[in-house]
Amino acid sequence: MNSVKDMLKAGKTAIGTTAGLTSPVDFLADSGFDFILFDTQHSAVEIKQLQGQLQAMKGKKAIPIIRVGQNMQDQVCYALDIGAKGIIVPMVNNKKEMVSATQYCWYPHKGIRSSAGMRGEWGTFKNYREYMDAFNEQLLVIPMIETVEAMENLEDMLSVPGIDVLLVGPSDLSINLDLTLDYDNPKYQKALDRIADACKDAGVAPGMYFLPAGHDPSGYVERGFRFFTLPWSQWAAAGIKNGLATVKR
Repeated sequence: MNSVKDMLKAGKTAIGTTAGLTSPVDFLADSGFDFILFDTQHSAVEIKQLQGQLQAMKGKKAIPIIRVGQNMQDQVCYALDIGAKGIIVPMVNNKKEMVSATQYCWYPHKGIRSSAGMRGEWGTFKNYREYMDAFNEQLLVIPMIETVEAMENLEDMLSVPGIDVLLVGPSDLSINLDLTLDYDNPKYQKALDRIADACKDAGVAPGMYFLPAGHDPSGYVERGFRFFTLPWSQWAAAGIKNGLATVKR
């Protein structure tokens, strides 16, 4: 029901890409990526506008994941109601906020999500309770760590049950550490190692929202990071060029 959740449970690394309102998601979702990430925090797109894009992904390999704009119940509800299989919540800073983020995601009695009927591709069920239980089990819950306060509360936040991925926001974390976009700074790299170690101890997969230019994805995997996005346009352009190169003209 959720291939990325299964991958993470098996200790594998999930790699996705980002997409927007006009992106060719029907192509991207079957191109090899494990998930397609839609951002509604730093874009002009409203969550409900993405319904057509998520519908275009039905039956495809990749799953849809949405980053909401804030840690708010209505935004999480909108994203889930249009079929997201994973929710990214930005700027989670302490245990109380972490509990709220997880509770917004799940149906009662595990959480407080409002009922709106069966939404998304989750399988076939005998009754509504069976659907809700399966949904609660399979949804990806992905809070972000981006501030000094969050770093100070790291282990406390990770003690909250049900977190699948703790996702680093590279830009904001570097800025809040007073190392603006200095991704190679030893202090920044030490913070990443601390996050990876704490996640390992808590049984949570550490992730990166994006990898800074010039940074080797394999190096992050070796350090324990198992969830991140990579850009697709350059690979697509290279594939087209390679294909055209085979034509004699």
